[in-house]
Amino acid sequence: MHIPAGAAVPALTILFFVFSVIGWLMEVVLKWIQYGRFINRGFLIGPYCPIYGSGVVVITVLVGGLQGREGTVGETFLAGLLVCGTLEYLVSWYMEKLFHARWWDYSHKPMNLNGRIWIGNLVLFGLASVVIVKGIDPFAFRVLLSWPPVVLHVLAVCCALLLVFDAAVSHFLMNLVRREIDAQEGDSTEEISRRVRELLRDRSLLLRRIQQAYPNWQARPRALTRQLKEAKANYRQAVRRARRAFRQAVKASRSAGKKGGVDWTALAAQAEEARKAARARLRAVQRRFFSHSEED
Repeated sequence: MHIPAGAAVPALTILFFVFSVIGWLMEVVLKWIQYGRFINRGFLIGPYCPIYGSGVVVITVLVGGLQGREGTVGETFLAGLLVCGTLEYLVSWYMEKLFHARWWDYSHKPMNLNGRIWIGNLVLFGLASVVIVKGIDPFAFRVLLSWPPVVLHVLAVCCALLLVFDAAVSHFLMNLVRREIDAQEGDSTEEISRRVRELLRDRSLLLRRIQQAYPNWQARPRALTRQLKEAKANYRQAVRRARRAFRQAVKASRSAGKKGGVDWTALAAQAEEARKAARARLRAVQRRFFSHSEED
């Protein structure tokens, strides 16, 4: 597929926008089937989900022939599975770290990775990539390249400006939600999530939209996240101490039962008790941090 150098960027920008809209439509239809009502899905306010557009553009550039060689059906499927899965995982991780909430979760799905992606979606991503690269992209580029260059560039700039403006406003709104999450005091993320949902129902339309877009989101408040990190670090240290004491006890038992006047057997027992206590504390924090549908 040959695209003039000057038309590549604007054509890909418009392709990104179009498939972002198509992705949003797919999400809306799926949620209509699930909940029986319209839900404006996605991070942005407008009718587009950029994660879909990003996946299409990356796949198109990698295996769509823009680099000189078009990928086979198998290569396209594999590229779609890996690229789109990586994008979804990274976006999930980034949004959780930035806005202190898990916005979607596949922990209850089979063959998932940390609840961020799962095999069902990955297979669909691969199949969709084959259909798009082999069937839709050639037609889409023929249409785009038939337009006057000025129209192509102006439309691309308009699409980019619209997305940038929407992203700035949406980022501001999501920061408001993050502040509400971090301001809450509660014994668990489920309790904090429930409180923030109740607060969002009484706020502006745009803030209520976030709750509607992600009806099953789970809070990740800064304080509880810090507690979980500390509990994990303490448990890892306790494990290392227990292993070290156990190895020393084994060496001591092979000599005189003590080494350097130290009762390593007793120290190993104490280290093991400390490890169990640290593990119990970690489990307690995990029960407060994770929802019932998630794996510890």
